Amino acid sequence: MHSRAIRFSLLAVAAASALGGCMNARIEESRELPTQIASGEAVVILAKPQIEGTSAEDDFMDCVGRGLASGSKSVPVHDNDRFVDELFPWFEPATAPSRPEAVTQLLARPGVSERVAASGVRYLVWLDGGTRKIDGGGSIACGAAPGAAGCIGFGWWENESNFEATIWDLKQAKSAGSVGTNVSGTSAIVGAVVPLPFIARVENTACNRLADQLQSFFTGGS
Repeated sequence: MHSRAIRFSLLAVAAASALGGCMNARIEESRELPTQIASGEAVVILAKPQIEGTSAEDDFMDCVGRGLASGSKSVPVHDNDRFVDELFPWFEPATAPSRPEAVTQLLARPGVSERVAASGVRYLVWLDGGTRKIDGGGSIACGAAPGAAGCIGFGWWENESNFEATIWDLKQAKSAGSVGTNVSGTSAIVGAVVPLPFIARVENTACNRLADQLQSFFTGGS
């Protein structure tokens, strides 16, 4: 019985090693305007206003911002909270424009484009999306007895991160394009005396892919 449990654990670990951490990633880009950023210009990243549902989380926006501002192709990123304060009340969650035509109308208001120019922000990135579980199975059980404790079983789940960045040229009051990323991955946990996790970090991968693509969008696009 003991050897059978060991064999099961070894097989489960092998299966988890094959499944866990396995990811598929896709990037899409659509360009409407040249977007090579100039000296003195910056980008700001905001969560796209939602009529229903939830928008991109702050942690993900911060991750994309850090990635965009780092490396050999770094792009200046303006603090999003400071931008919202500088443009108060126009980019507060309750009043921010949620449609393309609303952005154009907002920038046509007296004084708004001047305040945007004073902030140094040339491009606004509306970030939308999230991560969700799309599949899963298996089970794991843990127990304890005098002098012994452990877990046995095998569980897995698949998560998908889907994010889209819509880019606005605030100087021209026009949509400049969009960049999207979709990353899916399978994670697993094996009960082999102690639980052994094999985690596919899909949201972190989506952040890195999106930041890299946005860097290319702003530094090499024409």
